[in-house]
Parts: sequence; structure tokens; C-alpha cells
Amino acid sequence: MEAELIAEFRRRIPSHPLVRVGPGDDAAVLRMAEIDECAVTVDLLTDGVDFHLAEVDPRRVGRKALAVNLSDLAAMAARPVAAVVALALPRRDGLRLALELFEGMVPLAERFSLAIAGGDVNSWDGPLALSVTLLGAVTPRGPLRRGGARPGDRILVTGAFGGSILGHHFDFTPRVDEALLLAERYELHAGIDVSDGLSVDLGHVVEESGLGAVLDLDAVPIAPAAEQLARQRADGSTGLDHALHDGEDFELILAAPPDEARRIVADQPLDVPIADVGQFIAEPGLWQTDRAAGRRPLAARGWQHEFE
Repeated sequence: MEAELIAEFRRRIPSHPLVRVGPGDDAAVLRMAEIDECAVTVDLLTDGVDFHLAEVDPRRVGRKALAVNLSDLAAMAARPVAAVVALALPRRDGLRLALELFEGMVPLAERFSLAIAGGDVNSWDGPLALSVTLLGAVTPRGPLRRGGARPGDRILVTGAFGGSILGHHFDFTPRVDEALLLAERYELHAGIDVSDGLSVDLGHVVEESGLGAVLDLDAVPIAPAAEQLARQRADGSTGLDHALHDGEDFELILAAPPDEARRIVADQPLDVPIADVGQFIAEPGLWQTDRAAGRRPLAARGWQHEFE
């Protein structure tokens, strides 16, 4: 029953100093006097699109639902503050499922000092759908946006890319700490997280910034899972193909001035590697280059929801 589930949530949700009124009332009340600007992000995940519930532990689904939102805050170099969670639960075994989803969220919320402030629960005859909305505090240096790249800026990326479907898309760690550290110590002009694919999301920065980009294929960090997936599929695809177009890597693409980019790469200030993989240019378009074939157009391919 709904009342039983809400009562169980209230028992299990950790207390948080920012939450003055939490689950149980019509709205949460947060203490946010020290926050000048607030970033808000929301993601909706559904069974059959973002995961297959019959094939995965619900705890991993709950964790992913929170992690993808944290990754959005990382892209804007915003500090996580609070979350509200909405669940559309299948009627059959919905109580158990909801608690397992919650168990997957709590450790990640505690990892980033995030308050789970409330939400909503519904039941229906369809598949599981869950939506998480996050509030984040914008740092004094302002939000990092997609549209700030400038001609001459270098393209920096964290981590490695490709093959996320083999497990990484559930178990990744959002690059929140990395983004906050880089934004504090270095000059950054733009940022985005890679949810739809390296080529697609680089294209978003290009479009919003009104310029172009040249991606150095020889410099793209390829995850071992990308090579593994290429071998498994045996369809002629390569590890590089998966690194460019798979999506759900949830790494960061950043634009930084050349001197600053060189300093970041030399310093390697993060626990995860950061690499220089190309340059933003004034000429519109998305381009690729390598030692073998030189510069040529790069097709942006990745995940996009389809509508009729």
C-alpha cells in the first residue's frame, strides 16, 4: 500500500541538515540561504528503454537514476544539494521494487552529501518508470555551459569511452568531484557530459557555441569494454567506433584555452585521466583527423529518442 511505502521511506531516508521538512508533507522545505544560484535537472528512466528490469538488480537501476542526474550537475560544475524522486511502479510486487530502487540510491546520495528530500509514488499496469529531479548549487565562478567554447580552445575529456552497455552505464561514478576541482583551479569555457555519445555530445557543444571542432581520433581514449564489445559483435565495428558513438559513458567534455589545457594535462589533477583530443575552430562543422587519412567530416551518431 502507498501509505506503507511512504512510511518505510520516511524510516529509511537519512537525515540531512538542509532538509527542514522532508517526506510526509505536500512539499519539501530546504534551507538554502547560502545558495545564490540553483541548477535544476531532471531525468526520466523507463523499463525497456534505459534498462531491462528482468535482467538487472533493481538497486543498480535506482543508482543509475540518481547518477545520470548527478552527471548533469557535473557537466555544469554545480554542487549537488537535494533530490526528489517520482516512481511509477508496476502493481505486482511494487513495494519490494521501490525499496530496492531506494537502496541503490542512498549510498550514492551519501557519497555526494545529497539530501533525498521527497517525491511521489504511483502504481499502474505498465512497466517501471522513475524520474529524479536534482537541485545543485552553482559555484562562484558560475555555471559551466555548452555554449561557451571559443575558437582555439582545446577539447579535453575525462576517462575513456565505449562499451558502456557491458555494465558501465549502471556502475559509473558521476564526475562531480572532478568537475568542481577543475572549475575551481583552472579556466574552463564550456562543458557537457557524454550521455548520448562522444560525437553527438561534442556536436551539442559545437552547435551551442556557434563554431566547429576537430577531433583527433588517435588521441581518443578507448575503454577496454569498447574493444570487448567490438569483438563480441563481430560486425566490422571497431573499439574506436564504439568510443565515438556508443553513449552512456558519462565522462566530461570540456573546452579550455590552449595554455590552460596544457597545464591541466601536465598536472593530471584528477584520480581519472584527462586527455586533450582536439580543438574548437571558427569554421562550422564537426571534423575528425588522424595520422592515416587527415581531416574529414565526422558524422555525429549516438542515442536519440525517436518520435512519430
